[in-house]
Amino acid sequence: AVAAGDSVAVFGLGGVGMAAVLGARASGAQPLIAIDLQPAKRELALSLGASHAIDAADPDAVAQIRAISGGGVRHAIECVGSAAVLARAYAATARGGCTVSAGLPDPSQQLTLPAVSLVAEERTLRGSYMGSAVPSRDIPRYLSLYRAGLLPVDRLLSHRLTLAQINEGFDRLASGEALRQVVDFEGSAA
Repeated sequence: AVAAGDSVAVFGLGGVGMAAVLGARASGAQPLIAIDLQPAKRELALSLGASHAIDAADPDAVAQIRAISGGGVRHAIECVGSAAVLARAYAATARGGCTVSAGLPDPSQQLTLPAVSLVAEERTLRGSYMGSAVPSRDIPRYLSLYRAGLLPVDRLLSHRLTLAQINEGFDRLASGEALRQVVDFEGSAA
């Protein structure tokens, strides 16, 4: 779990990545580094509490993360679903740090890492499905944080659509344009 003062890097700023930014900010992460290809998503992450934003296309992104965090982050969270991005997240993680894969990669993707670093640098690599949440435990906490203004998940809603617009919604997801969308079954989407 992220504790106050822990350094965090979030790779991929779609809906899952932005939720990770919000959660890390609510936990007191510092620095909180957001990495994505799209400038608009990096700007949104900064407005949601990230302290730094880095272009994922920059070949020096990992070096920048390691410099900002003083040698690597305590927690790197991969939210893309790409083995290559997961390898970059692992490379940005400090000795004793934890790399979490929350993105769901294609089953054919393989991950190659320097195996000795798991032992010699006491790093942890773990997966997280659906945020590893326990709804009965976590939803009351999330609601409390939301009501206190510490978890503004409403800012992640990028589009409302009718059921007739569902294919447009999927197109927006595929293009990376949408963060979170709501289907209005009453038909009054804006």
